[in-house]
Amino acid sequence: MRDVIEGRVWTLPGDVDTDQIISGKYLTIIDPNELKKHVFEIALPEFAANANEGDILVAGVNMGCGSSREHAPAALRAIGVGAVLADSFARIYFRNSINLGIPTIEAPGVRALFEKGDIARIEMGAGRIQNLRTGSSVSFPPLPAHLLELLEAGGLVEKVKREIQAATTVSSR
Repeated sequence: MRDVIEGRVWTLPGDVDTDQIISGKYLTIIDPNELKKHVFEIALPEFAANANEGDILVAGVNMGCGSSREHAPAALRAIGVGAVLADSFARIYFRNSINLGIPTIEAPGVRALFEKGDIARIEMGAGRIQNLRTGSSVSFPPLPAHLLELLEAGGLVEKVKREIQAATTVSSR
């Protein structure tokens, strides 16, 4: 994972629930290429067709509320979202996103800094998010080491695979 993440911003209001990210009618889809076609289908219909790898979502309070389904962050990962920033997150959504390797940063006041199309710069180690158009910024507590390790590995599953492989290599010597 990079210490500095930059990307074009898509803005969202507060209280974006997981059904707005990916509708429940798509929960049988497991193919990421198919899943990404339906991201924000109702709430932000232009997103799936126009999002670029590395784009950053910036939301208000309570991002990811509602169902605790993993399909919501999985759909964002499939489309290539570079990070999700919000004033606050639903706890299960936050952890599901981190577990899938998506940088997910809670920073009260971040939504007020951005308009759609701005460029966000996230300095993970310094705990700072900046709007490169306006120069305004907000601080956040840097993520703890164990969460950064998950992000670095590409998510929980990838981290566990690496640990098993390392343990298997050591034990076979």
